[in-house]
Amino acid sequence: MIQELCFATRNAHKREEIAAQLGGNFRLLTLDEIGCTEEIPEPEATIEGNAAYKARYVWEHYRIPCFADDSGLEVAALNGAPGVHSAYYAGASRDFKANYELVLQQLQGITDRRAQFKTVIALVQSDGSLHTFTGIITGNITDAPRGSNGFGYDPIFQPDGYHLTFGEMPVALKTQISHRARAMQQLLDFLKQ
Repeated sequence: MIQELCFATRNAHKREEIAAQLGGNFRLLTLDEIGCTEEIPEPEATIEGNAAYKARYVWEHYRIPCFADDSGLEVAALNGAPGVHSAYYAGASRDFKANYELVLQQLQGITDRRAQFKTVIALVQSDGSLHTFTGIITGNITDAPRGSNGFGYDPIFQPDGYHLTFGEMPVALKTQISHRARAMQQLLDFLKQ
């Protein structure tokens, strides 16, 4: 039986990545497809909190099972920044290039380049219950951007065990190993139970 789920996002890149993993067992509905035209706020101080807030918002206003994700880049030398502020790190415009350029600028002269991408997916089921799933991939921040694939901080993040940045990787490889893929796999395993 095909399950309908709303994915609380308007980000085409995220939807593309996740739709590829959902396969034929699920019908993925976007916010636009359920008639949600308002911008869902992200008022919480943590990645976990924002993911849960968005999923609950859709459930409370539209009564459809929903999952929402929030992701962030956490850089060790920056005390976990940009973290929950990753999308707006360089300002309200959500400029990907400005965001990663600010990280590179802040890391100038710093040898500790350890970082991790973290995704939290929150699922609100048809009974209103909330479940969360966390995916993390560790790596390092490069000295300069490399590659034009992906989005966000992908050109400056090189995952452990790979010589390519996320920005240089084919989408299929990134989709297999990414933080989002790891959280999504946990969600899928849960839904199959």
